[in-house]
Amino acid sequence: MQFLGKNAGSHQSPTLYLSDRHTYVVQSSRVPDQPDLIEIPHPLLGFLERGTCLGAQLHDTGHGTFTLTGTPVTDTEALAQMLIPAHETSIEVPIGKEIRRDVLSDR
Repeated sequence: MQFLGKNAGSHQSPTLYLSDRHTYVVQSSRVPDQPDLIEIPHPLLGFLERGTCLGAQLHDTGHGTFTLTGTPVTDTEALAQMLIPAHETSIEVPIGKEIRRDVLSDR
């Protein structure tokens, strides 16, 4: 896995990786009572590769974070590369293609 970036401005350490399977791996805090849902800070998206996005639906919490779901990471080799505190987990999500209406042109 390739480390892309970390948002270390809080007590948690949300981190973004690029897997060797061409997916994103997102490590962040679990949402209580919802084991497959994590919460990430908005700035973590700044570490995505140019022209891509997380291939998962993001839900804005209204307080500077998004929640999202993905496939739990179970690969022991991948997990060994991450330092995951007990209150965090990691999920894998597809890489989406960024399509921005504000940069599209009819020319």
